Amino acid sequence: MVLLRKHLTFVFTPFILLFGMALTMQKASQDFSQQLFDRYEDYKEKTITKRRFKHKDIVPLIENLPFDVQKIGKSFEQRDIYQIKLGSGKTKILLWSQMHGDEPTATMALLDIFKFFQVGGIPPKNDGFDALRATILENCTLYFVPMLNPDGAERYQRRTATDIDMNRDALRFQTPEGQLLKKLQDELHPDFSFNLHDKGTKYSAGASGKQATVSFLATSYNHEKEWNATRTRAMQVICGMHEALEQFIPGHLGRWNDDHEPRAFGDNIAKWGSSLILIESGGYKDDIEKQFIRKLNFVAILNGLQAISEKSYKKYKLKYYEAIPNNDRYLFDLLIRHAEFVHDGKTTIKDIGINLSEKNVNNATDFEYSSVIEDLGDLSTFWGIKEIDAKGLTVSMLHDFPEIMQQYKISEKELLNQELNLDERASFLLTKDKEVKYIILNGQIK
Repeated sequence: MVLLRKHLTFVFTPFILLFGMALTMQKASQDFSQQLFDRYEDYKEKTITKRRFKHKDIVPLIENLPFDVQKIGKSFEQRDIYQIKLGSGKTKILLWSQMHGDEPTATMALLDIFKFFQVGGIPPKNDGFDALRATILENCTLYFVPMLNPDGAERYQRRTATDIDMNRDALRFQTPEGQLLKKLQDELHPDFSFNLHDKGTKYSAGASGKQATVSFLATSYNHEKEWNATRTRAMQVICGMHEALEQFIPGHLGRWNDDHEPRAFGDNIAKWGSSLILIESGGYKDDIEKQFIRKLNFVAILNGLQAISEKSYKKYKLKYYEAIPNNDRYLFDLLIRHAEFVHDGKTTIKDIGINLSEKNVNNATDFEYSSVIEDLGDLSTFWGIKEIDAKGLTVSMLHDFPEIMQQYKISEKELLNQELNLDERASFLLTKDKEVKYIILNGQIK
C-alpha cells in the first residue's frame, strides 16, 4: 500500500500542479480584464460618442498621436488612410477597422487603445498597466489602420464609393482600399491580423434569446475548413478573449460561421500565412450607439495583444473554441406573444415578429427607424430583444382610435393598412375592451 501511495503521488502531483497553474493563469487573465473594464473611462476618447462619425472627425485625433503616424494611401475619393505604428518587437500584428463604412464600433475602440498606450498625461504613469504596455511593445510591433473605408463611412454604408464590398475584393483588388490592405500584408507579413467588424444586432448566441454581442472567428483558408498552425494560433487567441469577456456578458458571445469565402480578405489572409482573428460587434439591449460594446472591444483587443506578447494563448485547445455557440437568427427586435386577432367575428391567437432597420438622415449623421412585420403565427421557438406578452389583448388598428392619431400627429395618409399584414409597417394598438394598453408606432413601443 505504501508503494502504491508513492506511485499515485508521482503520477498525480504534476497533473495537480499543472491544473493549478492553469487556474492561476485564468484567474490572472480575468483579473487583468476586470481592471481594464473598471478603468475604461480613463482611456475613452470622449470626443467620439456616436456611431456616425466621419473621417474628418478622427483625422485630428490620429495626427496628434505621439506615435509613428503615416499616411499610407488614399481612398477612391482621395481621403487619407492612416497607419499608426507602436512597439519594436519581433511579432508583427496588423489591426484594421471599418473596412465596411457602417461598422464603426472597433474604430472607436482603437481610439481608446491609442489613449491607453500614451504613457504621459492621460492615462497617467503608474496606472497599474505600465508592465503590460512594456510587455506588448517590447515583444510586438503593432500596425493599426483605423477606418480603412472612409468613403463608406462618409455615407454610413457598407460598401466603398464605387459600390464594391471591399471584403469581397481579395481576388480582383479593384478597390484602392483593397489594394492597400493587400500591400500591407505583402510588405509586413504580419504574424497576426485583427479584422474588426460590426454585424446585425438580431443574431443570437446559439438557439437562445441572448443577442450575440461579440462574436469571433478564426477564418478558414480552404473549403475543407482544415486546421493548420496559423489558423490554430488565431483560434487560441480567440479562446482567451472569449474567456475575458464571458465574465461581463455571460451567454452573449458567439462564433461566426466558418464556411470558406474565397473572395474575402479574412479567408485569404489566413491562406497567406497570417493568423486572422475576426471580431464582430453585434447588439446589446439599449446600447443603440454601441458604447458598451466599444468598451468590450477595448478589453478584448488588449487581452488578445497581451496573450500574443506573452504567448499565453498556447494553453487553449480546439474543444474550447468549438464550445462557443454559433451565431444564429432566433431574434426579432420586438416579439409580441399571444395577441388576439379578430377575423369575421372569430378570434385567432398569433405571435407578431417585428424588425427594425436604420435609414440614414441628415447626410448620414443620424438615422430614423423603419419597421416591418416579418412574421405572424406561432413564434414560440423565437425570442425578442424586446417582448410583450399580449395574452388577453386584441390587435386594433389606429384609424379606430382618432384620439391616438391626434396625440401622435398621425395622418390618414400614413395609415396604408386597414389590418395587420406581413411585410408592412408595424403601427397598431393592443387593446382590452377598447382600452388601449400598448401603442406600437413604426415597430416601437410608445
